[in-house]
Amino acid sequence: MSLGPVMIDVVGTALTADDVRRLQHPLVGGVILFKRNFINNTQLNALTASIHAVRYPPLLIAVDHEGGRVQRFRDGFTKIPPMREFGKIWDKNPKKAKELATQAGWILAAELRAHGVDFSFTPVLDMDYGDSLVIGDRAFHLEAKAINDLAFALMQGLKKGGMSAVGKHFPGHGFVVADSHVSMPVDDREFDQIAQNDMQPFRMLIDDGIQAIMPAHVIYPKVDDKPAGFSARWLQKILRERLGFNGVIFSDDLSMEAATAGGDVTSRALAALHAGCDMVLLCNQPVMQDELLANLEWAISAQSIARLARMHGQKHPPSLDALHETAEFVHAVHQVAQVGLLEGELFS
Repeated sequence: MSLGPVMIDVVGTALTADDVRRLQHPLVGGVILFKRNFINNTQLNALTASIHAVRYPPLLIAVDHEGGRVQRFRDGFTKIPPMREFGKIWDKNPKKAKELATQAGWILAAELRAHGVDFSFTPVLDMDYGDSLVIGDRAFHLEAKAINDLAFALMQGLKKGGMSAVGKHFPGHGFVVADSHVSMPVDDREFDQIAQNDMQPFRMLIDDGIQAIMPAHVIYPKVDDKPAGFSARWLQKILRERLGFNGVIFSDDLSMEAATAGGDVTSRALAALHAGCDMVLLCNQPVMQDELLANLEWAISAQSIARLARMHGQKHPPSLDALHETAEFVHAVHQVAQVGLLEGELFS
């Protein structure tokens, strides 16, 4: 059974019969984990192993594990600082900031891979305008060059840890104040202004080979009246054709308030898939997931299947114990732990 075009979540810290039933549905291709799915390292290993055992090829397992306030697993994991902290260091010492971002990416990926997680939805490529309610310190910087330097460094660290990168939220969520989880953000700027600013980190990371991108639940009315994640103009004409991106496009969560503009859940999923998404996310709504799996009719393309297959994490990753027996990894953990705490000492 090939991977399907829908990513869902699971209810708790171990699979229930309902979880298994949903995960075995041919439309499902992945699972996203949340804080509620985590007790400790041993339990997480058991949960991911049980998810991977449900199907072959195994379902993709993802998590939002960026650092700062968006880090789902904490006990037994290294605390990753918010990405803005690397931007502050970049202002004083770009070389050091890039080294630290690479170390952070490696730690993030290696620890998740040691627990059976295939990838994290990171890095955030949005510009840090300072006004967004939902982006905030998740963004690296306001300057495109800084974002590209640091995101590329983080991506290299993720690769070292056996994990692909997912850039978000295309074409840029940082300018709007509203939080798309609870309202519909609208960015009234002209396309050229967005293209010359917010899209630049995406363009540069695409040239650098980023493997996946997540569009924003934001409407850019000067370009299209649909949110970017439901817009063929944004995803096919601009992202695929103009920018030459050939990796995975993941929708943002279809249960978010900004996604309700797409109608009922099946209509939303179809709109996102027709617009150009390879996989759609539907989180925290088991009843809605059942509705979608019962009603969605979508034949996933061979191209989408191939793209999704490349998101599997590197095989045979080192265990957490093995990582902590490696001097280079321990040094990286020590360095990253000091980011934001002892900023001055990092330049001595």
